[in-house]
Amino acid sequence: MSDRVEVLVAIMNNERDFAILRQKHWYRIPISSVKKFIKDRWPPQWIAFYQTKIFGEEAFTVSYFAEVNHIKEVFRWQLFPDEPQNDRSNRKYYQLLLGEIQKLPVPILSRRWRRIVFISTTWTKFMSAAEINDLYDDSPLEDRLWTEFKLHDIPAERQEFVTVKQNNYALDFAIYCHHGNIDVETDGDSWHANPEKAAQDRLRDNDLGVAGWKVLRFGTKEIRERVKEYCIPTVAESINKLGGISEDRYLPRMINLYELGTYQMGLFDD
Repeated sequence: MSDRVEVLVAIMNNERDFAILRQKHWYRIPISSVKKFIKDRWPPQWIAFYQTKIFGEEAFTVSYFAEVNHIKEVFRWQLFPDEPQNDRSNRKYYQLLLGEIQKLPVPILSRRWRRIVFISTTWTKFMSAAEINDLYDDSPLEDRLWTEFKLHDIPAERQEFVTVKQNNYALDFAIYCHHGNIDVETDGDSWHANPEKAAQDRLRDNDLGVAGWKVLRFGTKEIRERVKEYCIPTVAESINKLGGISEDRYLPRMINLYELGTYQMGLFDD
């Protein structure tokens, strides 16, 4: 199967929709949500489901998926003819008609509770993912940095949504530390060539800074050529200055690149 086969990971957050999925083999997505969140990654050939806390032992995992056989545009009243007519009745949805509902032999886990809207990914990433962060398919720069984070045991959350001053921001990587948090951004070449985008990001960085976030930005050349000797040590030093990684343990965990054996000393290192 081609690597570019599209898989959409969607939210499953109520038991009625899950029953419809299992019994009638369809799922609905508001057309407005597709235009806002999915855009050019539509339509998917497969769909998978991230289950929220109401699903008990299966909560915060992706376990179920299905092939998308057909997509129709419908009104809500067509999906739920027994519902009383109200303001929502004429909302338009994509109805995804699905094949057999399949279950992964090993679920894809989320290490912590987090807000997820949709994740567009590829078949290869979906079938090899061990955790939610492995699914994201936004840019090669992010993938490169994510690979290094995993190698150095740095638990970052990709595409983390945070709200600051009533503004919603999507962080490339969020790292939660004992005395604060870190936002790591990957700035490609197009970022540097767009003064308006750079100005918006300065306002964003200021909001995050006031809220206690330390923002680190790495460009294309830094990630491609100096990720091991510059990017990762900079992130590790920032983590340690903020008291270490905040995890479910008694003491925060410091990042020791030498102890892990994954950091090569430079000529002038002590």
